[in-house]
Amino acid sequence: MELTAPFRKIIHVDMDAFYASVEQLDNPELRGRAVAVGGGESRGVVAAASYEARKFGVRSAMSGFLAKKKCPHLIFVRPRFDRYREVSNKIREIFLDYTDLVEPLSLDEAYLDVTNNKKGNPSATMIAREIRQRILETTGLTASAGISINKFIAKVASDYNKPNGQKTVNPDEVLEFLENLAIGKFYGVGKVTEEKMYQLGIFTGADLKQKSEEYLTEHFGKSGAYYYHVVRGIHNGQVKPDRLIKSVGTEHTFFENLVSEVFMLEKLEDIANELERRLKKKKIAGKTVTLKIKYSDFTVQTRSKTLPYFISDKSLIMETVKELLYQEKPKDSVRLLGITLGNLNTEESGVKKPVVVQLKFDF
Repeated sequence: MELTAPFRKIIHVDMDAFYASVEQLDNPELRGRAVAVGGGESRGVVAAASYEARKFGVRSAMSGFLAKKKCPHLIFVRPRFDRYREVSNKIREIFLDYTDLVEPLSLDEAYLDVTNNKKGNPSATMIAREIRQRILETTGLTASAGISINKFIAKVASDYNKPNGQKTVNPDEVLEFLENLAIGKFYGVGKVTEEKMYQLGIFTGADLKQKSEEYLTEHFGKSGAYYYHVVRGIHNGQVKPDRLIKSVGTEHTFFENLVSEVFMLEKLEDIANELERRLKKKKIAGKTVTLKIKYSDFTVQTRSKTLPYFISDKSLIMETVKELLYQEKPKDSVRLLGITLGNLNTEESGVKKPVVVQLKFDF
């Protein structure tokens, strides 16, 4: 089976250990050392780890306790998201010099469609190299990039030569690249799915390609069709620069469990303050307030209420939060609380239709 045009030129740019790298950039004493951004206490979680820390098995989402056990000399640094956003905005400005079709996934990664670009450069590979160089000169940080015919392959490729590297998968290389790829490297295949794939004898893209769409759907539900198509290089998701924010939320994990609703309300006031600040900055309001409660046994409960009008003020948010909290007595001590505002006024705005260009070209 051969891929057919139209192809697009997609770049996925992924900053290298972004949060940790910013901390090392700002504090020379941290350079070359094992650094984790996040909490090192018993309830702390690693948000990001430097490459020096990763050598010891420290990973994001790992508990601070386990991270310290794996790397006793690990240095924990509290996150500074305002600083990360500041750097991210500088990087975004560089992207926009090349194309308006930029789809941010987070502060440290984005897709760019450079099929038609502002520089008139026919080579996506050269554009990616130029962007990475500009990021380094502007911020002092390194980035990696993947370049290919669609978002899926570009994202997989960006991880190929990390850190500070890039990988281009040309149209005529796509099928072979995917067939030789370890199944755990497929975007969308997590640890649990990877283990299930192994049990079914699927270890590489070539193994996955042998399975019918019906077989994959039977074992993986709706994801089965996704796996069937992407291993054949088919992924039609377009770069969407106008992705709408669906919700804005803030949550806190506590060093000690909360057992009293009085203490919970005190913490929720702090959370609502932070949420209000974010909403005002983005000029966003919403109608649906959701209270998230995680108990000491790690079970999670959510309670929501939709109002007939948009709100963004802390006082109005807290009115609904109190109502939701007292709706039902917490069943156990609480280790995490969160507030999310959904059904936002952004959802009433239109989304620009992406430009579709049918071309076949060299990368």
